[in-house]
Amino acid sequence: MSRHGLSRRGWLLGVLSTATQAAATEGETAPDPVRPGRSLVWPRDHGAHPANRLEWWYATGWAGPLDAPTFGWQLTFFRSRTGLAQGNASRFAARHLLFAHAAITDLAGRRHLHDQRIARWNGDPSARPDSASLADADIRIGRWTLRRSGPVVPDRLGSVWQASLPAGSTTAPWGLELTLSETQPVLLQGEAGFSRKGPDLAQASHYASLPQLAMTGGLRLPGQREALAVSGRGWLDQEWSDTLLHPEAVGWDWIGMNLADGGALTAFVLRRADGSALWAGGSHRGPGVQQAQVFAADGVRFVPGRRWTSGATGARYPVQWTVHTPAGRFEVRALLDSQELDGRGGTGAVYWEGLSELLDAGGRRVGLGYLEMTGYNERLRLG
Repeated sequence: MSRHGLSRRGWLLGVLSTATQAAATEGETAPDPVRPGRSLVWPRDHGAHPANRLEWWYATGWAGPLDAPTFGWQLTFFRSRTGLAQGNASRFAARHLLFAHAAITDLAGRRHLHDQRIARWNGDPSARPDSASLADADIRIGRWTLRRSGPVVPDRLGSVWQASLPAGSTTAPWGLELTLSETQPVLLQGEAGFSRKGPDLAQASHYASLPQLAMTGGLRLPGQREALAVSGRGWLDQEWSDTLLHPEAVGWDWIGMNLADGGALTAFVLRRADGSALWAGGSHRGPGVQQAQVFAADGVRFVPGRRWTSGATGARYPVQWTVHTPAGRFEVRALLDSQELDGRGGTGAVYWEGLSELLDAGGRRVGLGYLEMTGYNERLRLG
C-alpha cells in the first residue's frame, strides 16, 4: 500500500508516542509559542506554523437550504511535529506528520462516507506531493488539497478557499470539489485569537474561525458518473497549539453553527473521564457585528440527551444535546446518527463528527453546522 494508505495505525501511534517523549527529552522549544497578546497576521497565519506542535485546518458545511439540507461534508488537514529529527539536517527527515480526514453525509441515502490520508513531511514548503505552505493556506497530501487565494483586505471579503478531494483518489469512488468564499471578517476566538483549553495558561491554542462561507461546487457519490452541483454554507476553523489538553481531559464536545440570521455560534466543553466538565468556552457573533461575545469557562454547559451506539466501535455518543450559553439555551440534534469516523485502520483516531441542527428554546431551527465529539471510544491522544 502507498504511503497515503490506511494500514498505518500502529506506525502512526508509535511515531506520536515517540514524538511526545522526544519533545520532552530533547528540549525542543518553539521560538514563537502560543501566548496571549500575540497578533495574528493574515495571510501568513493561514499558513503552517511548524515551530508549534499541533495544527489543523477544519472545513465543514452543508448543501441545500437551511430548512432542507441534502448533504453535509468535511475536509480536515492536521499537522503534528514529530520531534524525531532534532539535529538532523537531512531533507528526508520526517519532522512532521501530515494527515487528513474527509467525509460526506448523504441525508437522503442515510449514509456517511469517509476516508483518510497520512504522509511524512520534512518541513520544506516546496516538497511534493505532500507539504504545507508557510506563507498562506496551501496544504496538500497527494491530490487532497486545501488552499486560500485572493486578496487579503481589511473587510476580509476578498478570500476564496478551494477544498479538493478528486473522485478516484479515495478508497471509495466519491469526492468533492468546493469553493468557499468569505462573506464576513475572521472571527478570533477567545482573547483576540488566544483560546484557553484548560485551567493552565499553557493549555491553549491560537484559534480563528471563518463562519458563513458561501459554498459552491460539486459532490460525486459512489455510482455517479457526474458530480452533483451543490451550493450552501460552510465554516472553516484553524488552530495551532503547543500543549492543548490537560492531563485529566479525555476529549471534548464542540459545535460550530452558522445561524439563520447571519450570525455564528461556537461552544465547547472538555471532559474528564467521569463526564464532568474540565473547561469550556465559545463565542457568539451577531449579524453585522465585528466583535464576538466571548464566553467564560463557567458560562457554557452541555447536557447530553439521546445516545447512539456505534456498531463498529461500541462507543456511545450523545446525538442530542441541550447547550447552555450566555447567548441562550439551544438544542443540538444530529441529522444522521451514524456519523462516526473510525480511523483505527489508519490514523488511529475515532470520533463522531457530523451535520447537526440548532434549535432555539421554542423548537425552531435557527442554525446548521457541525457537532464534534471525541474521547468516547478511548482517551483522545494528540501528538
